[in-house]
Amino acid sequence: MTPRWWALVSFGVLLVALVTFAALTVPWHRAPAPRADQVAVLDQFPHDQVARARQFRSELRPGNYAGMLLGLLAALVLGLTPIGARLVELAGRPFGGHWLARAVLGGLLVVLVGELLTLPLAAWRHSIVARYGISTQSWGGWGVDLLKSLGVSVVLGGLALAGFFAVTHFAPRWWWAFGAAGAAGLVVLLSFVLPVVVEPIFNRFTPMPDSPLRTELIALADRDGVPVKDVLVADASRRTRAVNAYVSGLGPTRRIVVYDTMLTEATPDEVVSVAAHELGHAKDGDVLTGTILGALGAALAVVAVYLLGSWAGLLRLAGVDSIGEPRAIGLLLALAAVAGLVAGPGQAFVSRRIEARADQHALRLTGDPQTFEAMQRRLGTVNLSDPDPPAWEFLMFASHPSTVQRMAAARAYARGER
Repeated sequence: MTPRWWALVSFGVLLVALVTFAALTVPWHRAPAPRADQVAVLDQFPHDQVARARQFRSELRPGNYAGMLLGLLAALVLGLTPIGARLVELAGRPFGGHWLARAVLGGLLVVLVGELLTLPLAAWRHSIVARYGISTQSWGGWGVDLLKSLGVSVVLGGLALAGFFAVTHFAPRWWWAFGAAGAAGLVVLLSFVLPVVVEPIFNRFTPMPDSPLRTELIALADRDGVPVKDVLVADASRRTRAVNAYVSGLGPTRRIVVYDTMLTEATPDEVVSVAAHELGHAKDGDVLTGTILGALGAALAVVAVYLLGSWAGLLRLAGVDSIGEPRAIGLLLALAAVAGLVAGPGQAFVSRRIEARADQHALRLTGDPQTFEAMQRRLGTVNLSDPDPPAWEFLMFASHPSTVQRMAAARAYARGER
C-alpha cells in the first residue's frame, strides 16, 4: 500500500481507539442535581452579589468573544492566503532560507502576529478584572507574567516546530507516521514535565507549615489511597484574590497545592473539601485519562493534516506546494484554530462530566455535603462566578458544572440520591 493508504488506515485505527477509550473512561452518567434545588440555591444568594457577578461577566464577554473572533480571523488570513507563507520566507531570509530557520523563526513570527493582534483585548480584560478586585497585579506584574508566558511558548513552540519539520524534511513520504508518534510522546512528556518545570516560573511554592490542616490533608490523601509527596502553598495572592487548590503531578511528583488566598478566605473544613475533589481526579486517573486522550488526539491530528495536504485547493489558497513544508505553518495554525473551535463544546462537555464525578468523590470521601455546599458558595462569591450562567454559553464553554448545579448535587447527595 502507498503511504496515503497507510495513513488512511492509521487514521481509522486512531479514531476508533480515541472513541473507544473515551467511551470507557469518561463518566457519561452524572449524579442528580435537580433543577428545583438549583432554583432554591440561587434564591438564597444575595441578589446584589448575583447582580455584581453577572455585571462582571457581561463586561468581560465582549472582549472575550472579540478576542476569539480576532484570533480566528487572524489564523484564517495567515493560513488561507499567501501572507503566512511570506512571513515565513521573511523570517528565514537572513539565514539563506534554511528550512530550520523558516520552521522555527517563521513559525514563531506567524504566532507572534496573532498574539499581538489580540494583546489589546487581553489588556482590556486585565483592566476589568483589576477594577472588580479579582486581580491584585499591577500593570508591571501583568506585563512580566505576559513575558514569562511568551518565553515558555517560544521554548516549547520552537522545539515542537523544529521537531515536526525535521521529520517532514528527512522523511517526506512517511513524516505523518513519525510525526504522529512524536506528537503523542510530547503530550505524555509535558504531562510529567509541566507541573515540575513550568509552574514554578509563575508561582513560588512553599511547604505548608506543620499544622492540623496539613496533617488532615495528608491523612485524607492516605485514606483515599492517593499518597502525595507534599502539601504546598502557592503565592497566588500576588496576582489574584481568587481561591483554588489542586493536585499536581503524577506518581512521585504528586502534591496538593493550596492557594494562599484560600487559607485566608476559607475555613479549614472547606479547604479539605476542595482537596477531596482534587484527590478525586487523581483517584480516578483523570490526569492520565486526559493525557492518553490528548496523545491519541494529537496523533490523529497529525495524520489528518497529512491527509488534508492532498487538497490542492487548500494549498493553492495558502500559496504553498506541500503542507509539510515550513511555509505552510500559517495553514497548519488555521486548521488548528478551526479544529479547536469545532471540538471545544465536546471537550467542555467531557470536562464537566469529569468534574461532576470528582464532586461526588469529595462528597463520599468527606461525608460532609454541608461543607461542600458552603465551599462552592464561597468559590462562586470570591471568584465572581455567575452561579447560573446563560445556557448557551454554559454548553459551549463551561469546563465545570455551574455553582448552583454543584450545590444542588450536594443537596441531592445529602438526601441519599446518587
